[in-house]
Amino acid sequence: MPRNKKGKRGGNSSGKGSLRQEVLLLQLSKTAVSRAGRNGVRGESGVSDDDLASEVLSHYSSASESASVIEEATGEVVDEQTAQEETEDKLKQCIDNLMDKSAKTRLAALESLRLAFSSRVLYEFLLERRFTISDCLERSLKKGGGEEQAAAATVCALLCVQLGGGVEGEEGFKMLRPILSSILIDSCASLSARQSCARALGMCCYVSASEDAEDLLKSIGHLESVFVGAYPLGDGTLPSVKAGIPALHSAALQSWALLCTLCPASRINTILNHHMPRLHACLESSEVNFRIAVGETIALLYELGRDIDQEFEYEDCDALCDSLKNLATDGNKHRAKNDRRKQRSIFREVLHYIENEDFTEEKIQFGIEAIYIDGWMRHRIYDAFKEVLESGVRHHLQFNPLLRDIFGLGPPLILDASVKASRISRTEKHLFNSAAFKARTKLRNKVRDKRADVM
Repeated sequence: MPRNKKGKRGGNSSGKGSLRQEVLLLQLSKTAVSRAGRNGVRGESGVSDDDLASEVLSHYSSASESASVIEEATGEVVDEQTAQEETEDKLKQCIDNLMDKSAKTRLAALESLRLAFSSRVLYEFLLERRFTISDCLERSLKKGGGEEQAAAATVCALLCVQLGGGVEGEEGFKMLRPILSSILIDSCASLSARQSCARALGMCCYVSASEDAEDLLKSIGHLESVFVGAYPLGDGTLPSVKAGIPALHSAALQSWALLCTLCPASRINTILNHHMPRLHACLESSEVNFRIAVGETIALLYELGRDIDQEFEYEDCDALCDSLKNLATDGNKHRAKNDRRKQRSIFREVLHYIENEDFTEEKIQFGIEAIYIDGWMRHRIYDAFKEVLESGVRHHLQFNPLLRDIFGLGPPLILDASVKASRISRTEKHLFNSAAFKARTKLRNKVRDKRADVM
């Protein structure tokens, strides 16, 4: 998405000549180094892959800050078009490096793309290069080691978020879904790669296949096949698993829960009947993060059940509430203090929702806007994007049409000084966001009904 050029600022004219010369010299030296790195042969340019990775990030994260400093010092308009072209040149170099023979070079390129994709909206730049990037990611997933596979899967998810839910995103997902699923269910694959593929499969399917019943069902099935390994055995005891497996189970369960928000009512009823008793048993797991993922999933399934039937209630609700109360007041000293605090907080929320349909609202502020997390479904959707975009999630909430559509924010705002000065009240923002999200939920429910026959 192209950025608007900044207008010329006024400033004190004293000392401007020397400052301008210093700035020009600095820009010329940076340009010379950049060109030397691009024109030199790989390995002979004197610029390491790690330097290239950090340089791409620094161009994105500090572009606006450095621009404002230069403007204030010289009073001149910074040529943002040139800066944009230089940044795109570096990204092109990263894409080229994805095909390098060196695993270290490919990893550095994947890390650079991850940082760039998460920190900015690059739809126009990626549109004409999506097939090349998808091919490179597929190659890394098929032939790379565990670390490279994990990094490539994360970039797959970010690419889908960048391209959105249109035809372009669907094309990329259909190309990458088979290999993501294959690594996910491969017990011999790296645990970090499988965990990353679980999150990528859930995100890519949510963004790009929300109206494709076949891809949705396949993805749900693959994710289920992973986390059911934590379900109780025939004698009712929970299986013992090796280190690292609970984190994989958590990632698969959370992605599965995300995709459950897209399922039609008939499918939700089947899910509730089959999974609720088994998830209830998993609350006894010794792994705190997995227990928390299970508790949040139970609350989300309860919310989906109540959307279908306001009188919905789990058949063994009393026993479930007793389990939740124990976890909400857990004081075992053998658990870490932070783990106990986190667990008690979350399970209090889950218990209050199941008993009273009470959810503590959370406000997410970005720019002059905000969204309100006022339910478990909305909570899971926001957390899924936050896991992929990390610190860039607020930037994407401001400027990425996909996220703005999902959270009912409308087109990205273009504000002048007068609009920024007149802030909307908190109540007005809340009412607007709630109404927009309810409208989107109704629209999704219609899509669910259309898919019900296929399911």
